[in-house]
Amino acid sequence: MQTTIELLKALIATPRTSRNEHAAADLLSRHLDTLGIAHRREANNIWAVAPGYDPSRPTLLLNAHIDTVRAADSWQHDPLTPTTEGDRLYGLGANDDGASLVCLLEAFRQLSSRAQTYNIVWLASAEEEVSGRDGIERALPLLPHIDVALVGEPTGMQPAVAEKGLMVVDCTAHGRAGHAARNEGDNAIYHAIDDITWLRTFQFPRQTQLLGPVRMTTTIINAGTQHNVLPDRCDFTVDVRTNECYTNDEILATIRRHLTSDIKPRSTRLSSSRIDIAHPLVQRAVAMGRKPFGSPTLSDQALMPFPSMKMGPGHSERSHTADEFICFSELNDAVADYITLLDGLRLPKNN
Repeated sequence: MQTTIELLKALIATPRTSRNEHAAADLLSRHLDTLGIAHRREANNIWAVAPGYDPSRPTLLLNAHIDTVRAADSWQHDPLTPTTEGDRLYGLGANDDGASLVCLLEAFRQLSSRAQTYNIVWLASAEEEVSGRDGIERALPLLPHIDVALVGEPTGMQPAVAEKGLMVVDCTAHGRAGHAARNEGDNAIYHAIDDITWLRTFQFPRQTQLLGPVRMTTTIINAGTQHNVLPDRCDFTVDVRTNECYTNDEILATIRRHLTSDIKPRSTRLSSSRIDIAHPLVQRAVAMGRKPFGSPTLSDQALMPFPSMKMGPGHSERSHTADEFICFSELNDAVADYITLLDGLRLPKNN
């Protein structure tokens, strides 16, 4: 485990915010060379295929991301200096997602040395925190056919079997400028209020116990230039978290039918994801005493066109916070749990 811990410390000390992961990808490449693991790279995505690949067998993808968000101003530790205090290792990206990245690599190394009935691919992806197009979306077409993925994210090593999707929608309500004192014009803010009220109160009828309802939250609003002029335009942004009952396009169509504002989605490609509870990967986790749940947070699963389960060391509530940390005990347990979960597992092959 010492090699795994030292790799995580080196990653913490290497700036790797989204779209700036080059140095961290270089570090991982050198580390894989040291381990004697053949690998490929596309942009800042790095992957390795376990020896003995056979296209007739199912293939398991082990994925975690390289990048981090920017450090908050309120850090008490230096975010780029790995700092040990008791069982805790502090540093930017220690919890999200360095711990999963290094633990999955160690699991890949150990599993690759044992006979398995499936192929294994380990992928360290870039730009996950911004869902960038030079991240996993760029790497996936270059990988072998994938049948199922295990995505490392901080879940307390509990299996997330469904994940909410994301769609960000920019809206513009229109009115007509006029003098506020004379009650002239048509106030765009009032049109926006009507639309925002619908977004706040409307409930999509289909939901599940895993992911609950679709949630639409207005998070940004901007209008007006001076106090005595009715604004002819009001811009607002809506954060939409979708469940597995609807596609993003279906949600978008419903919004457009009910709002009078102009609607422009930034993207509809970040879909909700799920894996059948009967899948052998999930059932092995259940046999280990783990409890499947639905995750409200987005990951690279949104861009995977195959079944995937999210499971990793650490906890989501530590992510994107000042003084982020991972426990050394969590790292040790995660590697052992990954091996127990995956060693000897029999996976179905998808066409």
